[in-house]
Amino acid sequence: MAYPSVDKLQKVLANEVFHYTKDPKKAAGRALGTLVEIITFYLLKSWGFEHSIAIERSLAEYGNPEITHNIEYTLHPILRKYPFVLSPPKLPTSATRILSELKNQFALTDFQPSGMTLLTKSGVLRNSCLIASGSKSNLVATLDIKSQDELRSMVTEQHVKPYAMFECKRVGVEEGTRKGPQTIEKAKQGAYVARAVSSLHKVRVASGELHGLIYKADQTIYSKPYAELIAEIITSDDPELLRDFVLTVGVVSNHGNWFTSNNHNKELKVLAQSYDWLTFLTDEGLSEFITELLLNPVPLLEPAKVAFLVSYTAEKRKNRFTKVQMDYEADRVLQTYFEANAARIEGWFNIVSPGIGSMTQLRS
Repeated sequence: MAYPSVDKLQKVLANEVFHYTKDPKKAAGRALGTLVEIITFYLLKSWGFEHSIAIERSLAEYGNPEITHNIEYTLHPILRKYPFVLSPPKLPTSATRILSELKNQFALTDFQPSGMTLLTKSGVLRNSCLIASGSKSNLVATLDIKSQDELRSMVTEQHVKPYAMFECKRVGVEEGTRKGPQTIEKAKQGAYVARAVSSLHKVRVASGELHGLIYKADQTIYSKPYAELIAEIITSDDPELLRDFVLTVGVVSNHGNWFTSNNHNKELKVLAQSYDWLTFLTDEGLSEFITELLLNPVPLLEPAKVAFLVSYTAEKRKNRFTKVQMDYEADRVLQTYFEANAARIEGWFNIVSPGIGSMTQLRS
């Protein structure tokens, strides 16, 4: 590893990239959070979930739809796919234009255009671009390729209810302190959402064992030890178990803030018992990515480095390096990088819970 900890790496970024800001360390910390989100997003794409992903979609609490939460990434069942081609390509490629073209080929009714843009004239791509929304499904576009001759996209009709969610949590530490004062609040926020959005309820019994329970349509309660029940749900084809189940996955980072080398801190214990899966992006993994992207860049990632630096300078006009908006050329090379280094990148993560879990198991 190029740096002994992410805190050391944050100082390097503060000095070399964000020196122009009023608070370089805080700016570097925000950028680190963005990079954790981007690693998670491109990992999901490399796993083959590109057409299932929605970004920052509002998710209602189970049984309490008046309260919703914006989730970083949700995975949705795919109902239909509609290929979309513009030849020659016309920019900007707006949701209105795509929907109009699709209606000429397919019977699409009851969808309201989103007003978003898949690809701008300046080459900024909107990842998992919402084209139009409906009462039971949404149309989401992903860009396959753009050349001088054509633009190829896939528009996916996603069911509004997801089957999985991924949330990223990272908190920095202040100079001279062991942990940030807001870490427990961040943990509680994540834990609350993880426990509120799925039909699978987690209940701690007097012995300390965690049980799971699900309400069936006939108002009966189906309950088992939690590990047994979630394993049954995931392998089941029973609509009673699957209907409102959401697999909750947390991605946390920054070692010193969440746990020590000897034992887990309170924050991590709160998250581990709330998410179905809790993964930890190690200091080594985050440092490796940032080194190869920014500090000692590999040739492949040069377009991504340029997009990052353009987005985080004093003269920046528009950010083109986030999970939502990404420079088109940066997106191309990041996809190639994550696909070519899949096994190594999975090794950047530790599984906190379940105790016997692995990234291979989570992917499957």
